[in-house]
Amino acid sequence: MKIGEYEIDVVETSIFRLDGGAMFGVVPKVFWSAAYDDGDEKNRIPLAARPLLIRFGERKVLIDAGNGDKANEKFAKIYSIDLEKSRVEKALEKLGANPEEITDVVITHLHFDHAGGATKYENGRLTPTFPNAKYYVQKSQYEWALRPSEKDRASFLKENFEPLRNAGVLELLDGDAELFPGAELITVNGHTRGMQLLKLSSGSTTVLFCADLIPTSAHIPIPYVMGYDNFPLTTIEEKKKILTEAAENDWILIFEHDAFRQASKVVKTEKGFQKGEDVVITPIFADDALEK
Repeated sequence: MKIGEYEIDVVETSIFRLDGGAMFGVVPKVFWSAAYDDGDEKNRIPLAARPLLIRFGERKVLIDAGNGDKANEKFAKIYSIDLEKSRVEKALEKLGANPEEITDVVITHLHFDHAGGATKYENGRLTPTFPNAKYYVQKSQYEWALRPSEKDRASFLKENFEPLRNAGVLELLDGDAELFPGAELITVNGHTRGMQLLKLSSGSTTVLFCADLIPTSAHIPIPYVMGYDNFPLTTIEEKKKILTEAAENDWILIFEHDAFRQASKVVKTEKGFQKGEDVVITPIFADDALEK
């Protein structure tokens, strides 16, 4: 998809699975299964690990990095991660990009399914996956990742971010920021402290990379909030604010975890916010979407 001078593509890495109940919090399974997926025999639902690539001028900017392939066999089995297909580098190749060309990497937050691909093992040593890039994380998120709560500490693996700090390529941001003209980082705090979303605008077109504020299109309705969220009431208020603006201004929402669609519009109805028209960002990956 072209937006002004920016070429944007979703980067499809392999499907993984998380517990459906945890993904939809207090929403009963009879509702979330109808809205998204029934789950497998372990009640796990399929989820995409879908970074975003933005190209303009000499810059190639990657938003998140997926699961990567560093997980051990036990971890990969729990989350159904296909380590042969989960490397973001492989997906970038299909878009004609390679790790050395990436100039900037924005990590929305440091959970393993967003930051796992940010580092890799090279000759037995952990190094940044994108050697010529600067990595951006919110300072409050980095500090939370170093001292997570008992509720979410399993989601933060230091091998995904400590090598970035050690290599001197990690830049800590303090709040909302304009990353480059037309690209705004918006901080939200319901899922975890200091998660940053990317809003890209040019002319009348705006896209929002939703990260885990709205991980799938089934999470558009306000009450559909993840059990993983540390501050669910904060998430609800953040969703209300952002979805109101998105519906009024015809934004395109890009879903990082929706296994069935890349993006959609959002509409406000008498029953609240609902998914609108589906949008394909990158046609070559459209066939990778699962069928309901």
